[in-house]
Amino acid sequence: MAALSPVPGSFQIDATVGGGGHALRILEASTPGGRLLGLDADQAAIARTRQRLERFDDRAVLRQANFEELGEVAPEEGFGQVDGVLFDLGLSSQQLADSDRSFSFRSEGPLDMRFDTGQGRPAHELLAELEERQLTDLFRRLGEEPHARRIAAAIVVQREAAPLRTGRELAELVEGSVPSQREGGRSGRRDGGRDGRRRIHPATRVFQALRIAVNRELETLPVALSAAVALLRPQGRLAVISYHSLEDRIVKRFVAAERRGCVCPPAFPVCVCGRAARLAPVGSQPQRPSDAEVQANPRSRSAHLRVAGRLAA
Repeated sequence: MAALSPVPGSFQIDATVGGGGHALRILEASTPGGRLLGLDADQAAIARTRQRLERFDDRAVLRQANFEELGEVAPEEGFGQVDGVLFDLGLSSQQLADSDRSFSFRSEGPLDMRFDTGQGRPAHELLAELEERQLTDLFRRLGEEPHARRIAAAIVVQREAAPLRTGRELAELVEGSVPSQREGGRSGRRDGGRDGRRRIHPATRVFQALRIAVNRELETLPVALSAAVALLRPQGRLAVISYHSLEDRIVKRFVAAERRGCVCPPAFPVCVCGRAARLAPVGSQPQRPSDAEVQANPRSRSAHLRVAGRLAA
């Protein structure tokens, strides 16, 4: 909220509206006259949030859409220029609790993992069709999983007997495939969170990699960020909360490129591309949750908030 600084009458976009927590605070702060456009690929999230924001009437505009469609959806809804855009990446608590799509290790529902169940291929299809080397690459590249090869091999063996159908089945297979903490493996290592006590489940990185692949999260993020910058008024704010090093790296590099402007090769004596800088980072480092926040909300422990301001044209 401090980063976006919404004021009465301002226009804001929550590109990952989820359960509507940020949207609610933004609408309250922009009263009277302020408006908010909320996007989410998850139809169930849009339905829940529409009820939560009902009292704001037409000040809250909600659309089921992936944030890569931001550049088209925003002008259609009257948000051609805005004062702030927020991205809160990753899963919401409601999605983790959704047993129908197996975002959780304990889910007995089908291995789907799609935010929008009407688009793309579910996770169980990837697990059934990708070759062992492709699964290894997926877990290593998108999940940074140290035991990627061992897990991929176990999946291939398992699917020859019977396909993996639920989140719980996949979690148990991964847990049985990696070295235990007693064997000196890293499966039970500390998460690295600031409270220093929570340990991640051995299947965390595999689930993360599958979810990112199924929803094309790393592919669509740069498209969405570029669209957001184009919609911002001068001095408008872009705020991005990420929970994964690959996402944070994309955001960091994007802001750095938009700060630099010119993309001509260094050997060129003068700029011929004509590209101007569009963003200035707010702060030299990402903001992290306090120890108190991590204690109150352990899921915030890996969060990085990066903020940038829109420069004049």
